[in-house]
Amino acid sequence: MPRMTAHRTAALAAAAVSPLFLTLWGAGPAQAHGAPTDPVSRVYACSPEGGAAARTAACRAAVEANGASFAAWDNLRVADVNGRDRQTIPDGRLCSGGLAAYKGLDLARADWPSTRLSPGGTLRMTYASTIAHSGTFKMYLTKPGYDPSKPLTWSDLPERPFAEVKDPVLKNGAYRFTAKLPADRTGRQMLYTIWQNSSTPDTYYSCSDVVFSAPASQSGPGRRPASTAVSKTPAPATPKAPGSATPSSASAGPSASPAPASARAAAAVPRSTPVASDTAAGSGPSAPVLAGGAAAVLALTGGTALAVRLRRR
Repeated sequence: MPRMTAHRTAALAAAAVSPLFLTLWGAGPAQAHGAPTDPVSRVYACSPEGGAAARTAACRAAVEANGASFAAWDNLRVADVNGRDRQTIPDGRLCSGGLAAYKGLDLARADWPSTRLSPGGTLRMTYASTIAHSGTFKMYLTKPGYDPSKPLTWSDLPERPFAEVKDPVLKNGAYRFTAKLPADRTGRQMLYTIWQNSSTPDTYYSCSDVVFSAPASQSGPGRRPASTAVSKTPAPATPKAPGSATPSSASAGPSASPAPASARAAAAVPRSTPVASDTAAGSGPSAPVLAGGAAAVLALTGGTALAVRLRRR
């Protein structure tokens, strides 16, 4: 089980430099993590796995504000929320889940790596996971009129998600599912995904910047083509195990045509990236990572990077 070995090596490396992390490790075994890679999430795009997207101005600013890299892109989770997302995660800190270790993701700016979507089209979600979990994905789109130059707040999101998906199948290191997108969105919006686990006490949060083209009836002379608003970088690859075929997000759904690769954020994923098996893990709940536990996440980040360097020697 080389993937599990990588996680345990990272945990032990972090424990060597952080007594706090050692306490959390003793409280329960490390568990499944994940984040969207298509539409690419901020945390993945700006991680060391993010390729060209990680070198954009927005990602560089996020890392600088964060004070550390987003190597633990799959670990943005908060324990014991139990559906009380709006009561637990503060306004202006939705993208970080309220965790200080991910605060750089909350920067309000309109140049984050983004993904092209079509109003009323089909969303094809690829949610990479390093260990399988059961749970429900809830997806929200910011309301018409959303201003990306301001911090994201709960009032920017509808009360109800536009789609919910329960217990999708994990295959080739990712959950893949489709959903019908609202037809009344244009321009830059935020796709906010909440993954509430039922196999652990954790809830995962992610922000994916997306750009909708104007409806055909609104296009015409004098209007800027919608494609100019999107970063011109290749689509991110899904983390995969050595020797496995690289899955394509275009094959995730049976209908609608995929968004152009030239309009997606970049990410070339090294073969060393750990991925999950296709069956759910049952080794127990993950160690809680609360808003006040930023030190533990930072320790894990350093440990993961050390583990990857050790494995590549």
